[in-house]
Amino acid sequence: MPKTPENSPFYTGGLNFSCKCCSGCCRYEPGYVFLSGNDVLRMAKAVNIGYKEFILAFCRWVPVGNGTEQLSLREKSNFDCIFWGGGAGLKSEGGCSIYSERPLQCRAFPFWPSMLNSKESWKSAAKECPGIGQGDLHSFESVNTWLEMRKNEPIITRKDAESIE
Repeated sequence: MPKTPENSPFYTGGLNFSCKCCSGCCRYEPGYVFLSGNDVLRMAKAVNIGYKEFILAFCRWVPVGNGTEQLSLREKSNFDCIFWGGGAGLKSEGGCSIYSERPLQCRAFPFWPSMLNSKESWKSAAKECPGIGQGDLHSFESVNTWLEMRKNEPIITRKDAESIE
């Protein structure tokens, strides 16, 4: 096996992941689902309302430092995602009621920068997610594609949203 440069990401040989549909990343604990403009457009269309109305009905602003706030989906009082299990008045037997239009952050899981910054971070995430380290092999290129998508679809800040109004 060829040696990889020392500064290469630990996942140059790819990473195994297959979702086990446990809903652990969608429920039970507080968290943030940060949204891009494309996310909001797709989800607003899915629930048949306008862009601004979607933000007012389903989103919250989260302080992230330096006086910046980023747009995130709201959660139910039990910390489930607002769209889990028929949330937001949508019918569903369980799971994501807007699955086909879910945000990039959800689609890209677990290929997030925070989980890919070291082998230790990846192993730590695997303790919480039964699909990490299991199933399908995702190539180095595939993993990097998810990272690039986030760069190309930045999270909305309050300043960005004000410029739309």
